[in-house]
Amino acid sequence: MVLRLSKLFLRTLREDPADAEVASHRLLVRAGYIRRAAPGIYTWLPLGLSVLRKVERIIREEMDAIGAQEVHFPALLPKEPYEATNRWTEYGEGLFRLKDRKGGDYLLAPTHEEMFTLLVKDLYSSYKDLPLSIYQIQNKYRDEARPRAGLLRGREFIMKDSYSFDVDDAGLDASYAAHRAAYLKIFERLGLAVIPVAATAGAMGGSRSEEFLHPTEIGEDTFVRSAGGYAANVEAVTTVVPAEIDFTDAPAAEIRDTPNTPTIETLVDAANQLVPRSEADGGAWTAADTLKNVVLAVTLPTGERQIVVIGVPGDRGVDLKRVEANIGAYLPVAGEITVEAAGDEDLARNPLIVRGYLGPGMSLGAPLLGLEGAAKLLYLVDPRIVSGTSWVTGANMAGKHVFGLVAGRDFGWDGAIECTEVRAGDEAPDGSGPLETARGIEMGHIFQLGRKYAEALELKVLDQNGKQVVVTMGSYGVGVTRAVAALAEANHDDKGLIWPRSVAPADVHVVAVGRGEEIFAAAEQLSLELEAAGLDVIYDDRPKVSPGVKFGDAELVGVPTILAVGRGLVDGVVEVKDRRTGEAENVAVDKAVDFVVNAVRSN
Repeated sequence: MVLRLSKLFLRTLREDPADAEVASHRLLVRAGYIRRAAPGIYTWLPLGLSVLRKVERIIREEMDAIGAQEVHFPALLPKEPYEATNRWTEYGEGLFRLKDRKGGDYLLAPTHEEMFTLLVKDLYSSYKDLPLSIYQIQNKYRDEARPRAGLLRGREFIMKDSYSFDVDDAGLDASYAAHRAAYLKIFERLGLAVIPVAATAGAMGGSRSEEFLHPTEIGEDTFVRSAGGYAANVEAVTTVVPAEIDFTDAPAAEIRDTPNTPTIETLVDAANQLVPRSEADGGAWTAADTLKNVVLAVTLPTGERQIVVIGVPGDRGVDLKRVEANIGAYLPVAGEITVEAAGDEDLARNPLIVRGYLGPGMSLGAPLLGLEGAAKLLYLVDPRIVSGTSWVTGANMAGKHVFGLVAGRDFGWDGAIECTEVRAGDEAPDGSGPLETARGIEMGHIFQLGRKYAEALELKVLDQNGKQVVVTMGSYGVGVTRAVAALAEANHDDKGLIWPRSVAPADVHVVAVGRGEEIFAAAEQLSLELEAAGLDVIYDDRPKVSPGVKFGDAELVGVPTILAVGRGLVDGVVEVKDRRTGEAENVAVDKAVDFVVNAVRSN
């Protein structure tokens, strides 16, 4: 059926919404695709739903093509399955929790691993039932502290999540590869450029994980890539670790007075004045010769706040997202962890920490991590700090630093952690060359979950020998509403949206420009003939709207082909414009339908 603007539930806006930060948010609201219902929550209008359903259709077709079967779970879920996997606690404040009238605990699902696992457990019990892949397209809910950028980071969103179930790891590898290939086809069909990058599993757990990132300056994720093909989210980048150094003949560490040197910059200046070095000894002191000890406050899923000290080369900054992604290996609980710089209250509870002069000097009797009678703090270091490396660092006394403090001889640590900012020019861990950095939007994420959820929920099947074995699982997500936003972000100009044909709300936007009845009659006839030819048609049949407004709305809405019926009708021609290139061509009226059909089907 032709969508007539005189009847369509649509109001375009001339001004940007006040809360819009990015182009996709501004244009989707202005063009009448979505409306804000609450912070991070949006109502979908008819044009928006059309685009959304086309994205979903492409996803369904590719999931069905690999043999996955669609199911549909409720969004309102009971607490008990999430307690069994400890995620009722692990999710922390990001979970929407509620009670029914009888006091029972429920949640709005942020993801559905537990429910998929229990469903398969309920129905399947033999290796003959596997492998199995099932999926759904469903609303998800996360209590984002700062929802932003319209559909890109909301509290309610639509996601395709699928799960594979296999008897063994070889089966999981095959299921993972099939989903990975399907994802690449999905994004290709959507016309959305993505780069698969290595990622951390985070709270999901598992042995392998990849993100599909759409490169864009507004992306919240930073990733790196090399000319040789390495690609990873910065949280998953591993440092090229230097070789250990023999410290047998290293001189003893020495404490020196370094007044008024609480920063790396002031320390380097003082070092070059107090202990000048010759070129043979390494030349002038730089920030890379110093060991910076950063005090962080870690909030666990239980709400407990813990102080952690991290030692890094002084020329490197600490990346808190990388710390959050990797520190869980050294903490007693699993789940979502937040990290921030320790504040005044944190430091007040740890009076042995001397601001600006903090160091690990254990063998020097300095009052930090190993002081008798004090609670021992977790001390982690950047992987570049290896045995035999020598450092200038705090002596844990105001106005004093230690020179020549040797790692492995003078101090130890509880573990190494990937925690520093990744820089352009750093070497790729696989030796494929220097890294370059970029930003992107996470469009999909796939995990080899392994047996974490199956063990917690006792999902087992009988194998070929009649022995019970724990099923191994994979998890695979695509942001459906996020895909709509990313497509809008990647396909627009200063006039409005420019949808790829695969998801556009219509194939052609017919505009009747003028007041004569013959113009509207011709536009009506062309709209009906285009529809009969199998195209989706929007027809601007509004009788008392100026040509400027009609053309403005057509360009704002973003259908890739615009057919204008106006003054040229007296000469037997109409104008066909390609919204993507801006090129316009006069076409004979009797040839217009064939011309548009060919244009739509050829690209």
